[in-house]
Amino acid sequence: FYIGSAIEFDKKVQKFFQDTNAFVILEENPFNEILDKVIQLLNRLYGKKLILRWQYNKMMPDRTKSELAHLYFNPKTHKDGIPVRPIENTMRAPTTNISNFLDEIIRPIFDNKCSTTAIIDSASLIKELDKYAKRGLLKSSTLFCTFDIRNLYTMLPQQEALNILVEFLHVHGYRKVKGVPLDTIRKLASIVLEQNVCVYDKKIYKQVLGGAMGSSFTLTLANIFMWKWQKELVRRQDMTGEFYGRYIDDIFMTWNRSENDLKKLLDDANTWHPNIKLEYKISKSLPFLDVVLTNNNGILSTSVYHKPAAEPYVVPFISDHPRHTFVNVIQTSLTRAVRNSSTFEIFNNERIYIKLTLLYNG
Repeated sequence: FYIGSAIEFDKKVQKFFQDTNAFVILEENPFNEILDKVIQLLNRLYGKKLILRWQYNKMMPDRTKSELAHLYFNPKTHKDGIPVRPIENTMRAPTTNISNFLDEIIRPIFDNKCSTTAIIDSASLIKELDKYAKRGLLKSSTLFCTFDIRNLYTMLPQQEALNILVEFLHVHGYRKVKGVPLDTIRKLASIVLEQNVCVYDKKIYKQVLGGAMGSSFTLTLANIFMWKWQKELVRRQDMTGEFYGRYIDDIFMTWNRSENDLKKLLDDANTWHPNIKLEYKISKSLPFLDVVLTNNNGILSTSVYHKPAAEPYVVPFISDHPRHTFVNVIQTSLTRAVRNSSTFEIFNNERIYIKLTLLYNG
């Protein structure tokens, strides 16, 4: 839960705008101009037979239902100072159909080609670290490291991100995707990024850095951008047999050299790109997603992670929610406890925590 004054929250929003410089205020509403640009681009591409009829229909916006995206902010209650995260509701934006189409055809390629460095969830991470331990690489001195990229979605240079998108597809042998040439994909991706305009607090903003957090294609584009950025880290980790995994903008690594060497590497990585800044933690016990991973003298120990800012609340049983909601809460909590607990004792402690939480909530 987050409770704060509207004035304080607005200060956080203004700080975000000032820190990122990702949005600029527009004096006039460009909605009709954006809609015309989208329709003209699709007509031009279809007229040149660069996209198929079904693709044209799938990407064409509905003039009667389209509107500007709506920007809002969520507090990051787990972060110091509780900064805000920008979210855009782009469901009816003129470029949404193009964004969805690009995501549908490109995300499967990324998932397939980059599976070795992708962390799907905490279960997949535990599985990979078990393999790491079985290879004899988890020693009593092994360090764990986590870091996240600050404001990744709103810090991607748009033209550079488009270049990397085309490079990624080209490197993996694609000249067309679903019959669409790479140059056409770039044009479609470009209009999604460059015509991202939204409304917040009765003002109209244009995003000039990154993409809309809330747009399906933005996640895929951010992943592909990170594919390029992380290459050197992955290469160095592979050379020494160490683990490197990424969940969007959160990274987990193992390390068997000195802590100073690791800090030097990460400080160096902080200089690789002016827009990519990372904040790291190094320890033998660290949380990642919903699991705490501990190197217990060369033995991997895992337990459920509860964020310090998270309140121990669930939906009260006396509420009017459908009955299956309460069953799902219990099943999900117990499943996570089984999955993330490396010993019966750890599981039992989590089971007691779940029981007390449920009793506390009636």
